[in-house]
Amino acid sequence: MTVSIVGTGYVGLTTGAVLAAAGNKVYCIDVDAKKIETIQSGKSHFYEPGLDKLIAEGIKSKKLIPTTRYRNAIPYSDIAIICVGTPSKGDGSVDLSYIYSAGISIHQYMKDELVIAQKSTVPVGTGRKLERILRNGNKSKKFNVVSCPEFLAEGSAVFDTLNMDRIVVGGDSEKAKQKMITLLESIDKFSSKINTKELTKYSTVYKNKVIYHNKTPFKDRVISVGLESAELIKVTANAFLTTKISFANSIARICDQTGADILEVMEGVGRDERIGKAFLYAGLGWGGGCFPKDTAGLIYHADEVGFDFKILKAVVDLNNSQVLYVIRKVHKILGADLEGKKISVLGLSFKPGTSDVRISPSIRLVNNLIRKGAKVTVYDPKALQEAKADIDGSVHYANNVDEAVKGSELAILATDWPELVDIDFKKLKKIFKRPNLLDARNKWDKEQAIKFGYKYFGIGR
Repeated sequence: MTVSIVGTGYVGLTTGAVLAAAGNKVYCIDVDAKKIETIQSGKSHFYEPGLDKLIAEGIKSKKLIPTTRYRNAIPYSDIAIICVGTPSKGDGSVDLSYIYSAGISIHQYMKDELVIAQKSTVPVGTGRKLERILRNGNKSKKFNVVSCPEFLAEGSAVFDTLNMDRIVVGGDSEKAKQKMITLLESIDKFSSKINTKELTKYSTVYKNKVIYHNKTPFKDRVISVGLESAELIKVTANAFLTTKISFANSIARICDQTGADILEVMEGVGRDERIGKAFLYAGLGWGGGCFPKDTAGLIYHADEVGFDFKILKAVVDLNNSQVLYVIRKVHKILGADLEGKKISVLGLSFKPGTSDVRISPSIRLVNNLIRKGAKVTVYDPKALQEAKADIDGSVHYANNVDEAVKGSELAILATDWPELVDIDFKKLKKIFKRPNLLDARNKWDKEQAIKFGYKYFGIGR
């Protein structure tokens, strides 16, 4: 098929590059000329494992066509997929202006019977409003709006797109939904022919079992539903995952007071197949461009329809206090006065495998330490440049772990990049001023650390 992708963020660019690799002709549209220039050079404008290779191949084969102009893409497309940003407003509601603006631009140039697929995560009801806006325009043009939410995770976006565990498509027209399903099936067929194992470096961080090729027949993974149901499926899934994390952090606080070990507790709990292990991990809390926005948006929308979503509000409150809980641990280790004390923060992105620092709890931690007068050194394998705009004060940006912990009185694991987890405790011990470790992701080897003379502190262990 010929497809237009509107928006070249994590979802749009990954989806476009994979669709092109699967043999489709894909136009990637973005109003940001710098992003388009970067893609035209065969690279992504953000870090995502495996994506640069797909982009370079797509540009070379001319299957992937970046452009800033709707008129160069939409008239030739069978499907237009909206992947623009939906940022959160100050009151928790979702800014949908980019969705509607993209829809209007698509409508201006489209041919009849275009399928407009909404892949951006949106509140339930957005698709209906988009339909109304477009139908009030040129009524001679026929189109169908479908919702096809994404379930990829940053850091494993390429792998997740190639290995879809479910395909949700919602809308009124069975013909339009089937067109979208057929497009996505081209990805599944392509995925079965290539080695996806090399793309799983970060997908294994939060998943207990990684399936390199999904053996469940494609048709059995398709969930065809109504437009509103498809929209609500995505935000509900994200809200439930945030609930699991905040619940684990709550139990970790009980562990800290009782001597229990959160890792042992959640190992026992997660073995229950009704619950599962995924996302039952305690740490610094959740962040990023999706979880905070989607959770706040669902709470706001629930209020709008007259439901007080108390459980989800408590989930957000707990997460907002988690960094402060870790700060209290810092005080227990170094004392009430942090003025001039050197603290090393390892990891700045909101999770490993991505350079994304949006609403990163690691950066909230850094900013709190700066305000308390600590002398902070930071290091991240991929996100140093992106983090600089969000760090509110003077810090030292280290080039590696050794430089980051030299002379340190406390090292904090804030983002669990594998290269920050698998450090050489024996070698680094010699360059610490005081060998204190605060494992804010519960990923360091506690026994090994203690063996080499460190004082180890975790979250709930």
